[in-house]
Amino acid sequence: MTRVVHIIGAGLSGLSAAINLSGRGEWVVLHEATAFAGGRCRSYHDAFIGMTIDNGNHLLLSGNRAALDYLREIGAADRLVGPAHAEFPFIDLKSGARWTLRFNDGRLPFWVFDANRRVPGTRAADYLALARLLWPPAGQAVGKVIACDGPLYRRLVEPLLLAALNIDPPLGSARLASGVIRETLAAGGRACRPLIAREGLGETLIAPALACLERRGATVRLEHQLRGIGFGADRIESLDFGDETVALAADDAIILAVPPYIAASLLRGLAVPTEFRAIVNAHFRIDPPTGQPPIIGVLNGTVEWIFAFPGRLSVTISAGDRLLDTPREELAQRIWTEVAGIAGLPAAPGALPPWQIVRERRATFAATPEQDAKRPRAKTSWRNLALAGDWTDTGLPATIEGAIRSGNRAAELVSAMR
Repeated sequence: MTRVVHIIGAGLSGLSAAINLSGRGEWVVLHEATAFAGGRCRSYHDAFIGMTIDNGNHLLLSGNRAALDYLREIGAADRLVGPAHAEFPFIDLKSGARWTLRFNDGRLPFWVFDANRRVPGTRAADYLALARLLWPPAGQAVGKVIACDGPLYRRLVEPLLLAALNIDPPLGSARLASGVIRETLAAGGRACRPLIAREGLGETLIAPALACLERRGATVRLEHQLRGIGFGADRIESLDFGDETVALAADDAIILAVPPYIAASLLRGLAVPTEFRAIVNAHFRIDPPTGQPPIIGVLNGTVEWIFAFPGRLSVTISAGDRLLDTPREELAQRIWTEVAGIAGLPAAPGALPPWQIVRERRATFAATPEQDAKRPRAKTSWRNLALAGDWTDTGLPATIEGAIRSGNRAAELVSAMR
């Protein structure tokens, strides 16, 4: 008889595990507690702004191998857009300076020797200090490994690590920062080209995956929340969904791809990260000006990254806990004033285009050395259960790439359980 692999959670980690296993000919049943797939990486129609927006803005890089393989597998690789070469426009709101960081394609960083391509105010020798982040001591914070000051840090390292780790970089895990640096800056320009889902996250990463699973005969059950687990001596014996209990056959397997606090409530003795950081996103319904870059990095402002999409401008602010209690209208006005000034658009007080603020209080685990040490491996003590999620020990912070890698790793473990 064909065994069944039950995947609990239809976020990106669960979807990637389902795509991986269904591609191997496995019978997959995907269970999702909510009415939609995608988790944090989804799109929805917002009545207030009057258009479809993303729950959050996510940036991929051309070196995110697992994510790009996933997109090719679901037939959506052409839905990412970005420049032909690795380049990042920046603006410093304090000084008014604008510049574009331009990497050369090869692994050898010739760009650091060109004053027109590297960070303004830096010298080629300054970049040698980043080598300390490639192989940091175990359990150290970024601030203990490199000096967190100077033009190179303020104009490149800080915005890069703030976006990747979602925490004030000096407090962040040097191990996780190392994973980011090794796979981006140290890998050369071919790995650093920025890519965005121009049609939205749902149309790029989620809907094509669900269509692919349907073609392969997988079952997707939305609004089907796992409420309890039946444990045997060394295996999971049943899954309790409230209105039904699924008994597992001897060869059946499970991948638990839910948030860490839910996983800890279902599995006795599971250690997981317990601290989290927020991300704040803002969306404005307005046509971007002609020539507006797809993405702009912003220094010394509330805004950190501005994304240009058809019919809207969107903003991401990492480590956004400080903004969680700011009144929505006040926050929207503050953000729009900065965005309008950067884009050259009118910004009269109170004259905002239709807008929406999305605040995710527990967007990612807190990427400190202490919380990183709590991340469990995909393999568990139950022989038919594996874990997936960007909060598991992927060696990367909580990113799209990390989530997809975790799903692939769990799928590999399940394949070996036969």
